Amino acid sequence: MSDEQQAGSAAAPIRVMVVDDHPMWRDAVARDLAEAGLDVVATAGDGEQAVRRAKAVAPDVLVLDLNLPAKPGVQVCKELVGADPKLRVLVLSASGEHADVLEAVKSGATGYLLKSASTAELLDAVRRTAVGDPVFTPGLAGLVLGEYRRLASEPAPTEPDEPKAPQLTDRETEVLRLVAKGLSYKQIAERLVISHRTVQNHVQNTLGKLQLHNRVELVRYAIERGLDEE
Repeated sequence: MSDEQQAGSAAAPIRVMVVDDHPMWRDAVARDLAEAGLDVVATAGDGEQAVRRAKAVAPDVLVLDLNLPAKPGVQVCKELVGADPKLRVLVLSASGEHADVLEAVKSGATGYLLKSASTAELLDAVRRTAVGDPVFTPGLAGLVLGEYRRLASEPAPTEPDEPKAPQLTDRETEVLRLVAKGLSYKQIAERLVISHRTVQNHVQNTLGKLQLHNRVELVRYAIERGLDEE
């Protein structure tokens, strides 16, 4: 056994659930993931079934189609991520429509991949999604970042007696600035010479302090304050 295989066997496999209403496609995706060493803990063919089974098996990554019977994929994503913010959702869809991409991200999806992606691209996307990296089919990442900027340019509603903004540490602010620039957690770790897990911890701490729920809200917060331009 090679060193790489030994390292892979030492770590717990990523627990994945596949949701798609086309049985042949769903089974093929599940088979490819399982053959690559991932732990496919469940599959589902409609939105309601997806919600029930995901809550029962608690996967690390949900590979989710958007066009589902019974309950649409964006609603599935919103419900499950709302119930468990640690869940990562990778949308795997035939649609590259901008509205679908943005709606999925706003619902809590970590990444968005088109079904035209190769098996190797899918495997890489699932592994990166599992550690919190945003993964998008080429061309879609710029779209999402552009939407962040558009939202940030809109005036935020004023609230009476708004509480004082929480204080972030210098390192948390530094990580937040790099997140706003669109860097992945791996790139941030390399830039700051810290571990990937440390980057994740800083992001989670920052989300907690700011009372935000996901990376979408975090990036908007940072861009509103001009951190992406520093």
